[in-house]
Amino acid sequence: MTAKLKADGVFKVYGTQPEEALRLARQGVHPKDVLSRTGQVVAVCDVSFEVGEAEIFTIMGLSGSGKSTLVRCLNRLMEPSAGSIQIDGEQLLQKGPAELRQVRRTKIAMVFQNFALLPHKTVVANVEFGLQLRGEPRQQRRETALRALEQVGLSDWANRYPDNLSGGMKQRVGLARALANDPDILLMDEPFSALDPLIRADLQEALLKLQREIKKTIVFITHDFHEAVKLSDRIAVMRDGRFVQVGTPHDIVLRPVDDYVENFARELDRSKLLCAGDVSPMRVPLIRADAVRADALRQLLMANKPHAVVVGPDGKPLGFMRGQELEQARDATAMSDLPRRAVASAFASSALIDLYRACEGQAPVAIVNDAGQAVGAVDAGDVLLHLSDHARRSPDGPSMQHGPEMLEAAQ
Repeated sequence: MTAKLKADGVFKVYGTQPEEALRLARQGVHPKDVLSRTGQVVAVCDVSFEVGEAEIFTIMGLSGSGKSTLVRCLNRLMEPSAGSIQIDGEQLLQKGPAELRQVRRTKIAMVFQNFALLPHKTVVANVEFGLQLRGEPRQQRRETALRALEQVGLSDWANRYPDNLSGGMKQRVGLARALANDPDILLMDEPFSALDPLIRADLQEALLKLQREIKKTIVFITHDFHEAVKLSDRIAVMRDGRFVQVGTPHDIVLRPVDDYVENFARELDRSKLLCAGDVSPMRVPLIRADAVRADALRQLLMANKPHAVVVGPDGKPLGFMRGQELEQARDATAMSDLPRRAVASAFASSALIDLYRACEGQAPVAIVNDAGQAVGAVDAGDVLLHLSDHARRSPDGPSMQHGPEMLEAAQ
């Protein structure tokens, strides 16, 4: 990943004597202890990260975690107390006032929560205001502003005033104003948090659609975990001025590093995020058609499952068999000699909610790759278990009641 934006060891200390607070924070003293010992507030504490080209990188955390302070350090609306910030490899903290203004006008733009529209200017005049400050000719900036309004679906409102707009429309104007400058990087500080849920969901979809077209590097700030999961390529969870965990939405949900991170994911509808490939590697066993019956029974016992999917030499699923049927077929020795039931299949990318519907009648579902080869198999119990908090603590699932009988049958 080529870093478009890079932060290294960023600190932000509020107070008249930040040096002692920085010294203690660098020694690993917790920001709360720094405050009690020095009276200085360490709002951002030794944060380092990179954001790639066209990536949506979301920083989330509870109020007071330092996320909004950090995003303002990225464009120097707040001056970092220490650290390094680079855009395309250029040090932002070394630039003087004139150079910094140029960076803000051309490379990095910010969308705020409170819209910040000028009420006495029309919508199109608000959008072109930054271009006007940049000194662009009137006709050119008007055309650019109208294109930006078209991108956010507000062409018909160009000559209205902000008072005529809903909250969601005002936020679209704010986004259009940022886009009009054609920045490489968009900083979005909780832009949708003041909106009602339906409008917020619409704007999230609009942003994702727009991102597919414009492919900007976006740093998005939110306290809403659902929003972070929906929008992000990667998420950084922040607490007490530090990054607690950085990873993809799947990483954060499936492998939280502590209770703080796990609590964010507790109310998430996991069925819409997780897919078949997240469940299949350790579930219903795959048994080759040329396996002997005794070996198949042992695999079922080890997997703690009542059924198995049978695959051919090419790895493609041929059907499934129940453990009880294997127990009763005492005269057979090879799996190929036994009748099989038809098995449904699903791609590894299939949503878990769709996978559960396919597991009707307590039958397993084979999970296949693009070549149709089985990479795993699951059943309804696996899906339900993986959707619950218990899945992370008990990956092997519920125990089977007939395990001893199967072991005896395999002898």
